[in-house]
Amino acid sequence: MANILQLKITLEGIRPPVWRRVEVKDDISFYELHHVIQIAMGWWNAHLFEFIVDKHKIGMTDDEWDTEDTTDSKDVVLSKFINKEKMKFRYIYDFGDWWDHEITVEKISPEDKNKSYPTCIGGKRNCPPEDVGGFPGYMNMLEILKDKNDPEYEDYIEWLGEEFDPEEFDVDETNGELQFIIKTKNWNPN
Repeated sequence: MANILQLKITLEGIRPPVWRRVEVKDDISFYELHHVIQIAMGWWNAHLFEFIVDKHKIGMTDDEWDTEDTTDSKDVVLSKFINKEKMKFRYIYDFGDWWDHEITVEKISPEDKNKSYPTCIGGKRNCPPEDVGGFPGYMNMLEILKDKNDPEYEDYIEWLGEEFDPEEFDVDETNGELQFIIKTKNWNPN
């Protein structure tokens, strides 16, 4: 039987922080964890990613990027490296915008047969939109969205396609999307 990892995922560089708390089985692959994080954070799975655990790089291999020292994320289950409470590791998403996440193992516990996994048990704030230009681009966007008279305001509203509330996070909506993975066993829902 798998153990359950309670992970806190915090997007680095943004204050107040954007974070999620998820519970996952430790027998899933890092590839599957990547998709859980994508859903929990609100990303679109449009870019490459990499986990860094101790000195191990685990991610996608790609001819355009120097990934020869990277282990394929589909080939490694979490329990191979993630086995202690309080340990921390990194998740980098989008090598252009460089969204760096710190992941902390808050708790390791036995699986509760009355619960379904993965599940999101908490979080704060909306994650930045894809392709906004990393941390500097996101901070610039937030400043522009505060001023409806800014000449770039309408361009950002059109680009976003909707209102953007940096404080918004809906755990029930996130869990609805995670349930899709559980029901369909489709680890690449986007």
